[in-house]
Amino acid sequence: MLPPSHGSEASPAPLRVAIADDSCLVREAMAAMLHDAPGLEVVAVCEDRDDLLRAIALERPDVVVTDVRMPPDWSDEGIQVAMELRRTNPETGVVVLSQYADARYALDLLELGSDARAYLLKDRVHDRGEITHAVQAVARGDSVIDAKVVELLVNARSGAGASPLADLSPRERQILAEIATGKGNAAIATGLVVSKRSVEKHIHAIFSKLELGDDEDVSRRVKATLIFLAEASSGRVRRA
Repeated sequence: MLPPSHGSEASPAPLRVAIADDSCLVREAMAAMLHDAPGLEVVAVCEDRDDLLRAIALERPDVVVTDVRMPPDWSDEGIQVAMELRRTNPETGVVVLSQYADARYALDLLELGSDARAYLLKDRVHDRGEITHAVQAVARGDSVIDAKVVELLVNARSGAGASPLADLSPRERQILAEIATGKGNAAIATGLVVSKRSVEKHIHAIFSKLELGDDEDVSRRVKATLIFLAEASSGRVRRA
């Protein structure tokens, strides 16, 4: 009988990362930063949307790190790729990097769900630790939203350090946490063992208390998610 082996367990495979940015300087700097990070492997470095889509099809990365604006249209190509991946490769995480503190991009990024998505400002990614944290987070299915972007949505109602979630009941906070994972009303009802009608009533109350107005339901869900993520990152969210 062979003696038990020691230290023979295989190391986990590194996370495969594809990078896309129209700036040669930025993408090469990002590639160099991630290349030396433990547990990460850069498998593609791309300069535009079409190049990135080809790399995704060929390399099947675990995580895509992309600029918001790239050729061919210089609009929101990075967001478009993220939304397409939600449909075609839902297991792929996406980290969107932008020089714009524009909540609109974050709302668009999270429109189909907040899981496995990150939105960071380029001037806030000062070192390897920040970007690798975001890459690892989206690979796990978590979300990372730049605090400066979240401020644009919550600053008006956060006055004097008060939490925007302070007026929510324990059940409403619980349902908001479920919304933040991207679940629909039916899935929330099943998970909490309540009626769908009850979930709908609680969500209406959440939107009202968070002063989210009369926007489309998807937009309000995304804004509520951003508020929840901001509170979670500050450690002020209380679990029911």
